[in-house]
Amino acid sequence: MRFISLLIITISISTGGYLIWNHQADIRSWVQEVALSNRIQTLEIRHSAESLMEAHRKELLIDSEHIFLDPRLKFYPYLLMEVKYSRAQDRTVEGVILWSLVDGEMVLNTQHWEKTHGFTDCINSGADRNDFKIINALATTKSGVLDRETLSRFLNVDNEKLDLWLESCRKKSLIVQSGNNFRLHLQNPRLQVQPETKLDHWLVTTSSKNVSRIAKKFRGGQIETIAKAAFGGDFAIRRTTEVFLPVYSITIQNPDGSQMTTFWNALNGKKIDKPYVLE
Repeated sequence: MRFISLLIITISISTGGYLIWNHQADIRSWVQEVALSNRIQTLEIRHSAESLMEAHRKELLIDSEHIFLDPRLKFYPYLLMEVKYSRAQDRTVEGVILWSLVDGEMVLNTQHWEKTHGFTDCINSGADRNDFKIINALATTKSGVLDRETLSRFLNVDNEKLDLWLESCRKKSLIVQSGNNFRLHLQNPRLQVQPETKLDHWLVTTSSKNVSRIAKKFRGGQIETIAKAAFGGDFAIRRTTEVFLPVYSITIQNPDGSQMTTFWNALNGKKIDKPYVLE
């Protein structure tokens, strides 16, 4: 009798679970979300800390009195956007964009990890689509400088509207006026790019347990807003996913007890030349 009772209870629970799973979409979604909540998507680690330390030993260790401390691995958040845009009047292109949620810049390719320069300022200033009409016009020129008349012809707008756009950019410290000329208020801007990242590496999933994740400085919504403003009306975001870049911090202890830390991209094995943008 006890065995029969247990069998009936087991069948009832199994049947109930089956019915709930197949007919209650909200509960099924919740269970799947909980199951996946302990996983994060990252770009694949292709270089170990040990291999980087060995490959760059002569560069990092001046002599035997300088020693390596234990390396650390941290994960930096990026927004991966699946997008579509018009490259020509009769051609729509689909691709992906990888955009940092820490430094606010877009990655152009994952092999060399080239990035844009200037989007951070645009996000912080709240640049809108009209601001980007001025920004993109100036970014297309080799000198980065245009006068009022050339801007008016290039954008095909009347002087009254142009003055409103220019004043908005000036107030947001995005452009600088010198007499009748205007230029971007950025050193070596890199904003005139195709809205696509050349992604040469795989995404993988890993357990989020005991993973050190760097806090985001920008929200995903801010990135989406600036991308739509920058890339025009034909640009559309189909889906977004938060992914992470693994970065090693390799620390050397000097003979006097002081320490020097360098940062290394675990995906392509390259040293990060501007680590201050990561923190």
